[in-house]
Amino acid sequence: MSNPNFSSGPCSKRPGWSLGNLKEAPVGRSHRSALGKERLVRAIRETKRILEIPEEYLVGIMPGSDTGAFEAALWSLLGPLPVTALVWESFSEGWATDIDKQLMLNPTVLKADYGELPDLGSIDWKGDVVFVANGTTSGVKIPDWTWIPRDREGLTLCDATSAAFAMPVDWKAVDVLSLSWQKCLGGEAAHGMLVLSPRAVARIEAYDPPWPMPKIFRMKKDGTVNRAIFEGDVINTPSMLCVEDFLDALEWAGKIGLAGLIERSRANLKIVEDWVARTDWIDFLAARTEIRSNTSVCLVVVSEKVKAMPKTERGKFLKEIAAELSKKGVAHDIAAYKDAPAGFRLWCGPTIEPEDVKAVLAELELACNARISEL
Repeated sequence: MSNPNFSSGPCSKRPGWSLGNLKEAPVGRSHRSALGKERLVRAIRETKRILEIPEEYLVGIMPGSDTGAFEAALWSLLGPLPVTALVWESFSEGWATDIDKQLMLNPTVLKADYGELPDLGSIDWKGDVVFVANGTTSGVKIPDWTWIPRDREGLTLCDATSAAFAMPVDWKAVDVLSLSWQKCLGGEAAHGMLVLSPRAVARIEAYDPPWPMPKIFRMKKDGTVNRAIFEGDVINTPSMLCVEDFLDALEWAGKIGLAGLIERSRANLKIVEDWVARTDWIDFLAARTEIRSNTSVCLVVVSEKVKAMPKTERGKFLKEIAAELSKKGVAHDIAAYKDAPAGFRLWCGPTIEPEDVKAVLAELELACNARISEL
């Protein structure tokens, strides 16, 4: 195997990456120095350029990875209008829980089982809507952005951590979007990014939440959005080594372009689709082709022998196969997420090479056939 790293986060580094690419990192220097600030501003500028984010939108680096960025948005923006949370896997359920239990906003929760989406046609657009662009633990993505009306009254808050840089984003449908460095570009963890539309900025400036605001969530100063945060003055100290690594990933991504990044990921999914089509004991967790993720590809074993096993025993059986492939150095971290249905999850984002996808599927087929034949 050229690259056995198929973890869904932190994800595989870009092709050709090495620690030597980070030798110019300004370690030991302040992020507030001219050198450090230049790196942070460049990371913001290049993210905005590659993702084709509108000029009038703000983009900032936030602490706490995608989680910190999205929580900052939830705590700063929600409250004035009713909230609808769309739930179809673990992380979207986490956002709904925080809105309900921590902010106590009594959201309307539209929920679907793993492998499906809630009814997108039943959303009340007079309120704010919270959703993920891609369910990292279910392998289910939104089919497109046409279900979001342009004349909506409320705001859309989208967690796009496993979609940005690998799936299209219609910015007219988005008021708030969060992402992390560790997903589609294979950056290091702990740093997130937050994108705010003019409508989101207006909400922050017009609304003061009734709850205490933790420092790492505060984006408002003297009654207005603290624009310095979106100009490289981060809320807390970032790792300059991680910043350098993200700049390296952005340089690689910039040469390929957004369309090229999306195509790389889609090509990887196509390899899996072709394999599933000719393999009778495996299938996608996503129930429909149009909602099938091209990054966090989730698979379930449909062999009658495996399906007949008790749920706990079946989960253990499939985890043992994943562990076996990891020990052999064939594929690391491919067991399904702990709260998801038992199966396998392959990261197929743009940093993954097609030949590595083919190789891991061949090894997975050998291992599963051998173990299933023993049942």
